[in-house]
Amino acid sequence: MKAILLGATMLVAAVPAYAQTATPMPTLPVPAPAIPAPGTAAIPSLAPVAVAPPQPSAPIAVAPVRYRKVPPSPAELRVRAANRLATRDPQARAFVNAAQVYPFSDGVLYRLFAAPERVTDIALQPGETVISVAAGDTVRWTVGDTTSGAGETRRVHILVKPFSPGLSTNLIITTDRRAYHLQMDSTSATAMAALSWTYPQDELIAIRRAAEQDRAAAPVATGLAVEQLQFGYAITGDNPPWRPLRAFDDGRQTFIEFPASIAVGEAPPLFVLGPTGDAQLVNYRVSGRFYVVDRLFGAAELRLGEKKQSIVRITRTDSERKRRRGGRVS
Repeated sequence: MKAILLGATMLVAAVPAYAQTATPMPTLPVPAPAIPAPGTAAIPSLAPVAVAPPQPSAPIAVAPVRYRKVPPSPAELRVRAANRLATRDPQARAFVNAAQVYPFSDGVLYRLFAAPERVTDIALQPGETVISVAAGDTVRWTVGDTTSGAGETRRVHILVKPFSPGLSTNLIITTDRRAYHLQMDSTSATAMAALSWTYPQDELIAIRRAAEQDRAAAPVATGLAVEQLQFGYAITGDNPPWRPLRAFDDGRQTFIEFPASIAVGEAPPLFVLGPTGDAQLVNYRVSGRFYVVDRLFGAAELRLGEKKQSIVRITRTDSERKRRRGGRVS
């Protein structure tokens, strides 16, 4: 306590001497020291420091980013137009009960409408085997499969269901016969119960096969008398798949019968051999498994191939006998 009072007295005594300097210094007030209560230790007083709050900085102006809308290219427009023209929508007259039946054609986009909590059945052709099923959106669409029937009537069913309305995606199904392309859209409540296809191309092939079988079963010519048929022909040479089974004539026309495989392979042309052995292409018509030549001949050849030809010769065996009797064979 005495040391504090002595320091303050010395500071006050020094002021007059400092005041005699050329530059006077202002007198600073000295706060009175705090006198602690008897029996307590002296604790220096710390004055609080006032801190100014931070001033908010001015906002930085940021120019909005403007994106320029790029128009679609001509190629993109062509793709859109092609997809729009290829899309086949459900038709009222094509419903069989609740199932939409589309006529199948390659490259067509078949539209399918589905809804949440409803399953749509995509029925394929009986006997058709699925190779793969691919959907554009496998997160918000459920795609599964099952089968019905057995044996030749076994049929694959692809089952689809969306999780919410307003969705759009595509579905591609490949099988051992064809590829299906579907455009699927989900609505809030409207869903197609089932859809399937008819196959006009298969039906046309079946009609053609039936017609070919009818033509094969039909007689080669009408008005033939069995007693007038001559089967005296020898078939020699190579043994290709199309080698004729036999040849005969009725005195006016010559008939050459081929095996049934001639219908699925390449047919050989017919050359008639002249007296000097020169080959001449002759006119003939095809009737089922038969060549019908509107003339008689002594020898002819069937030739097929380029580098290595297959040659089958047809020779009339009674020609020498007829020549000895004065007959003539053309």
